[in-house]
Amino acid sequence: MPILTPDYSTINHEEMASAIGLKIKHIPILINSFLNETPPILIVLEEGIKDRNYSNIKAHAHAIKGSAGNLRFDEIYEMSKELEFAGSDAKEDFEYEAYLQAIKDAIATISAV
Repeated sequence: MPILTPDYSTINHEEMASAIGLKIKHIPILINSFLNETPPILIVLEEGIKDRNYSNIKAHAHAIKGSAGNLRFDEIYEMSKELEFAGSDAKEDFEYEAYLQAIKDAIATISAV
């Protein structure tokens, strides 16, 4: 899967609520929670990538994948899945740093509400 460059700067809360099956009033809470809880996970993931700690990569990419998937941040989900699977397989030649940066860049386009 190629590295993706999504832009989540214009999230349609109504569509997201419908896709998730929640009321629209819950969407800002979930987005803010994602924005608050993901940075510490990214820090630990980055450390795992630097150390080539594959179990760390797998676990923390999985956490981001789950949160992103729940909110229908599909590109973040897909890139996190690639990181998780690469970590699970201990792929030495995978572009871990590039995927991590792409995930960070994608998250940076999400605005707190």
